[in-house]
Amino acid sequence: MEATAQEVDAAVRAADEAREALTDRTVRAAFLRSAADELEAARDRLVEAADAETALGPVRLTGELARTCYQLRAFAGIVEEGAFLDVVVDHPDDTATPPVPDLRRYKIPLGVVAVYSASNFPFAFSVAGGDTASALAAGCPVVVKAHPDHPALSELVAKVIRRAAARQGVPDGVLGLVHGFDAGIELIRHPMVAAAGFTGSVRGGRALFDEAAARPVPIPFHGELGSLNPVLVTEAAAAERGEAIGAGLAGSMTLGVGQFCVKPGLVLAPASAAGDALLKSLTDAVSDTDPGVLLDHRMRDNFLAGVTERAQLPDVATPVTAGAGGEHTVSAGFLTVPAERLTREGAYDLLLEECFGPVTVVARYTDEAEVRAVLSRLPGNLTATVHLSSEEAAGEGRGAELLRELTPLAGRVLVNGWPTGVAVAPAQHHGGPYPATTSTSTSVGGTAIERWLRPVVYQGAPEALLPPELKDDNPLGLPRRFNGRLER
Repeated sequence: MEATAQEVDAAVRAADEAREALTDRTVRAAFLRSAADELEAARDRLVEAADAETALGPVRLTGELARTCYQLRAFAGIVEEGAFLDVVVDHPDDTATPPVPDLRRYKIPLGVVAVYSASNFPFAFSVAGGDTASALAAGCPVVVKAHPDHPALSELVAKVIRRAAARQGVPDGVLGLVHGFDAGIELIRHPMVAAAGFTGSVRGGRALFDEAAARPVPIPFHGELGSLNPVLVTEAAAAERGEAIGAGLAGSMTLGVGQFCVKPGLVLAPASAAGDALLKSLTDAVSDTDPGVLLDHRMRDNFLAGVTERAQLPDVATPVTAGAGGEHTVSAGFLTVPAERLTREGAYDLLLEECFGPVTVVARYTDEAEVRAVLSRLPGNLTATVHLSSEEAAGEGRGAELLRELTPLAGRVLVNGWPTGVAVAPAQHHGGPYPATTSTSTSVGGTAIERWLRPVVYQGAPEALLPPELKDDNPLGLPRRFNGRLER
């Protein structure tokens, strides 16, 4: 049932009324841990519901749910530690030029956060996913716009999270849930929504981003929109282990039926005998991949149309043709094209756009000039990967230079690995230049909490009026910078 404008308004207002209950960091941490406990307790029912709506399979979904619970507990630890508050206290200094008054700075939650669920990760990027977990950790209630590909699962997960909230005395309204396209628009426009997180297509994300910017009071919109995730294989790497690289590429591009946001969609490989060996390995491995089910028929239709349109371009070959594997399935494949075709604007720009599903484009280059020319034309990405030989990785040759050339393209740069698989870790960054994301923030890892906070400084405030986080005696034992010195 699609939510009406009145129902969206009620959900946002209930979330706003729940803000006070999240003020206490101890309560927030306990809530997040309770959410993880309740999700684990309901695992079998949730996985069954998720598989019925997504066909992703119990093994994949069980692992994704475990990741989601780990992420919730990780944010509970971050909340307890308190370093994310970035507390800085400077006492007056009349000897400075100009003189420094009493200044005390920390970060506070923005308010109600709108979260737009993704289709391809029904747990990790949906109702209880990273956007929700990080927003709650920041002290922000959430209203989720459910994805139409898993509405029943969304309702089940929301009930589980609200049950966890009740265990900690937090109102149900702390997590709202609405369904429907129009509800998503109403949500981003609601004057009490203070920020939004989105994972999905360039078209959908850009429409919401524009809505967020067009409001009378614009709000931050942290959107993950799309990514090509280029891979560069050097001649030396192909000569050293081309067969292994080809097999690894096949596994990465077909993982989850190619429906991962970090799927390698463009590979620069040498037009040489070593590159030919890599392609033979890739051909063998992709040919042995079973057909799979995409998340819905709209995505399947778009995938088949996208592959067909790309394959019809002159000089594009299809060593393994991606296409319909059955009435509901698709088969994996890949395309090849001379890299020179991608160095100029024109019809081949289509090959520099993401095609969601199990397909990748291998561009065969003849020299380093072609590599640089292609890289210079790429949009922003979540990831960029380079495969180097052992000597290049040890600092000989152009290894370091190639790393520098890839760095402006992406938020995560990999060496001799594959981008699929985004670890939930303090140092992780899942974001990149537009259109990969609409901000410089990450949606995975501990620093994802920063999206839902803003700094405020108190100047000359009497000690008795200050929040406990900013008092001289540090009653909460927070990490902070005190008169220029880092304290832990």
